[in-house]
Amino acid sequence: MDPLSDTLALLKPRNYMFHGLDAGGNWSMHFEPRQGIRCYVLLSGQFWLTLDDIPEAVLFKEGDCFLLPGGHGLTLGSAPTLPAIDAKTIFSDVKEGGLVTYNGGGACYGLGGFFEFSGRHASILLGVLPTIVHIRKESDKNTLRRSMEQIMQELREPQPGGTLIAQYLSSLMLVQALRLFLFERAEASSATGSTDVGAGWIYALADKQVGTAISAMHENPAHKWTIQSLASRSCMSRSTFAMKFKNLVGEPPMDYLTRWRMLLAGDRLLNSDDTISVIAPSLGYHSESAFSTAFKRVMQCSPREYKAFYQ
Repeated sequence: MDPLSDTLALLKPRNYMFHGLDAGGNWSMHFEPRQGIRCYVLLSGQFWLTLDDIPEAVLFKEGDCFLLPGGHGLTLGSAPTLPAIDAKTIFSDVKEGGLVTYNGGGACYGLGGFFEFSGRHASILLGVLPTIVHIRKESDKNTLRRSMEQIMQELREPQPGGTLIAQYLSSLMLVQALRLFLFERAEASSATGSTDVGAGWIYALADKQVGTAISAMHENPAHKWTIQSLASRSCMSRSTFAMKFKNLVGEPPMDYLTRWRMLLAGDRLLNSDDTISVIAPSLGYHSESAFSTAFKRVMQCSPREYKAFYQ
């Protein structure tokens, strides 16, 4: 698989919820903090978004699509200064894919969804994304809107196999949104000549040279990679590659490789019967001692402590 698919598979997207909201008049509702990714498509009207720990409100208008990956509590409303009611009082009795009509509706109509991860290290994705991931291209917004509308229909009108279809569509939509965001950032950077696309592995995937190196490490994590061999894969000199990788990813190539190996190891410790003696060589370590030392440095505990704590 490619690095984005690898990472999402490791994080194991699971619980998802999708609802529609048709609001009218003056309205404001608050959603509690929750670790995961929220997504919204505004089909008509407008609303203000205020995040709990960021005082500046943001106005979204008809056609806007965006993701909120930070787990922040948030308030949506017709104006940013209105007192907010608890959203649970509005949505608690609504079935999956259902529509809530509030204050008679008619002024603002949107669809919202939530993705939760069962993997232990959601921060490797959520921690490198901006507070608001705004999808701006019209064609991209149409793609996400169609996906969400289809998910809503599957949930609202259950058919044989509908639950499985909704799960697959939800995963597809999440990947689509992240991929479209990366493409947009890369296109904007190319158009302006700017190299400031953001720091983090997910941004680096949009760079052909560094993305090639990351893909190579993900494809064969057990290989004895060196900065020189990765630079050769990327058709760059050793020094230029090392500098560019660190600038884009936020850490040196060998640190990234070690961290990815340890994340894979942690997943296998929890979700397989593999022992350290099996996991270590499969990830490029020829001794259990060297593997355990690297694991403790990255994960802040020994492999056995990690397994005992999380299982």
